[in-house]
Amino acid sequence: MAPLQVFVLLSLICLCKSDDRLTPAKPLAAGDKLVSDNGVFALGFFYPKNSTADSYVGIWYNNIPEPTYVWVANRDNPITNASPGKLVLTNNSDLILSDSQGRALWTTMNNFTSGTTGNAAILLDSGNLVIRMPNGTDIWQSFHHPTDTILPGMPLPLSANDDIYTRLVAWRGPDEPATSDYSMGGDPSSDLQVVIWNGTRPYWRRSAWNGELVTASYQGSAGFIMTLRIVYRGGKLYMTFTVSDDSPSMRMVLHYTGMFRFLAWNSNSSTWEVFTEQPSPSCDRYAYCGPFGYCDATETVPKCNCLSGFEPDGVNFSRGCRRKEDLKCDGGDNYVVWDDTIITTNTTSQEMKMMY
Repeated sequence: MAPLQVFVLLSLICLCKSDDRLTPAKPLAAGDKLVSDNGVFALGFFYPKNSTADSYVGIWYNNIPEPTYVWVANRDNPITNASPGKLVLTNNSDLILSDSQGRALWTTMNNFTSGTTGNAAILLDSGNLVIRMPNGTDIWQSFHHPTDTILPGMPLPLSANDDIYTRLVAWRGPDEPATSDYSMGGDPSSDLQVVIWNGTRPYWRRSAWNGELVTASYQGSAGFIMTLRIVYRGGKLYMTFTVSDDSPSMRMVLHYTGMFRFLAWNSNSSTWEVFTEQPSPSCDRYAYCGPFGYCDATETVPKCNCLSGFEPDGVNFSRGCRRKEDLKCDGGDNYVVWDDTIITTNTTSQEMKMMY
């Protein structure tokens, strides 16, 4: 009798295990979820905080009590009026999200027409949702279609000529997944820098890339290490980051305020702590000091100054600087050289020349 009891117990354990994949024969309905094999990530339907009308399909941390969404499929096309939705993997290897009326709200649009059997949509331990063929080839992945978040190991393409060039786009608000005006990615006019935009206007940029491998490591108070890399491989530029095995859950997110943050989960306080963030309050912001002004980062507290021959245009630098005297183009003009100055509209400049 004892062996039978053991057999029944093992059977119950297997039946209760969460699944990490969808197949054409097994869609995802409201109330269902996929869970990655390591239990860290989940995919399913969710309602933003304080909302019961609009729902979304997204990926979140399964083992963290604070709801934290790292990817949203239908962020600009929610399921409305509490209508139950369904996520289906078709025989043509497309994921399609539809509402109760059968209206398609989101799709991967792979247009893979072979009708191969044995395909599956799998939520990986990394938080990446992939559509995988029987031969192991991934024909689509959520890492190539991010929302506002970069997870460890996820490459963000920065080259404008990349087939999967994309930007992070911030949420519209703390509980509103829709796209906002803030976005972040490689400068489409140059592969030399990472830019945050506010609409069409640059808001912040990293220092120009000089062609060398860029690696920056940060050590947390608990001893873990996070390493940020900008790498050039196969003619394409990527930004990615990795973490040590002992690190807590970490993510990089473009916040709805326009701040780009590195966040680490503190299990003691059950909160996300800001590891580091950009832009800083002053010089890193695009054109922070306005026309003919410059931000002096060598001071203890960075501050705005005017170029030689200019004065503040007003009580502060909100309008930049103006000439003290009108420009007189009567010959004898010359240039003043300003070394170690970054020009906001020229990614390759090492110095600036000003005509006076």
